[in-house]
Amino acid sequence: MPNTLKTDRLILRPWQETDAGDLYEYAKSPEVGPVAGWPPHTSVENSREIIGTVFAEDNVYAVCLKEDNRAIGCAAITIGEKSNLNLPETEGEIGYWIGVPFWGQGLIPEAVRELIRYGFEELNLKKLWCGYFEGNNKSRRVQEKCGFRYHHTNRDMHWELMDDIRTEHVTCLTKEDWQSGILEGTVSTKP
Repeated sequence: MPNTLKTDRLILRPWQETDAGDLYEYAKSPEVGPVAGWPPHTSVENSREIIGTVFAEDNVYAVCLKEDNRAIGCAAITIGEKSNLNLPETEGEIGYWIGVPFWGQGLIPEAVRELIRYGFEELNLKKLWCGYFEGNNKSRRVQEKCGFRYHHTNRDMHWELMDDIRTEHVTCLTKEDWQSGILEGTVSTKP
């Protein structure tokens, strides 16, 4: 059974088929998916299909408020070759999104900090990566808040899910930098 992770305000748990209605509610917004690299969901059935395929992978979590356990977003660690960055098995890529009504509340940084902790302490990964597409300043800010540092830029890349050309900025956080940041107080494990 996959892990359930908890923070002060959130539960990160495996997706369930019964989350399809909530997923569709937030994933249908044109403000969410396209900037993150995926098309808006078109129906509850489309969301159910995503839960049964894409979200059925290991370490893909529904981001839920503790107060009602309702799925309001998604956060994941994709390890090794399964990542978009074709990483070694000792490294992972973190991805995330949250529904528009929950923007600006610090919930995704809180979820990402927990995934970082989980990735380094429990999965024993050596390095974590993140990426954001040109213009996605909200995602860039999450990565900055969570201690990720700029690594490189992939320009003029074809992004298959959206069938367009994009520029992706890639950031990185090593286990050593994360541990040092906690000790020095420059990286927080709290929201």
